[in-house]
Amino acid sequence: MDRVDLGGCFLHLLILWFVAIGGPATILPDVQRYVVEVRHLVTNKEFAELYTLAQVAPGPNAMYVTLIGWHVAGLPGVAATTLPLLVPASTLTLLVGHLNERYPNAPLGRAIRRGLAPITIGLMFASATILMRAVNHDWRGYLMTLLTVTVVLLKRWNPLWLLAGGALAGIFGLV
Repeated sequence: MDRVDLGGCFLHLLILWFVAIGGPATILPDVQRYVVEVRHLVTNKEFAELYTLAQVAPGPNAMYVTLIGWHVAGLPGVAATTLPLLVPASTLTLLVGHLNERYPNAPLGRAIRRGLAPITIGLMFASATILMRAVNHDWRGYLMTLLTVTVVLLKRWNPLWLLAGGALAGIFGLV
């Protein structure tokens, strides 16, 4: 990936991170669309693998963009994908923290908090749909996804047990 592509990637991710209300999962669909469908930097399978690796590794959930940058361009790619994450998050955190401290019960602040919750939930469902389509290739994968969602909603299990179960299913060729 040359400098022009890194610059475009940097700017695109910078814009996305400024609207990432609700965390990194909310912009995952557009990151996937940009790096897989628009720029063809990684395949759908590579995207899902890099995202999964970032989720099981210690650290912030947003590190999937860093892994994508590393995968496509090494250290310059890391800079082009990670800096856009850090600048908006730091800026908005400081600004919102300051305003919330100064005006804790402002009607506009309450309205924004109430309005962002359904948007965040919708964006997270969109992210889950993108990942589900990227990794499920037949009915067995969709069944495994349905079982996982059911267990997550009904039980208070540590997610690592579900990851281990999915890994074992893959090892034994069940999915």
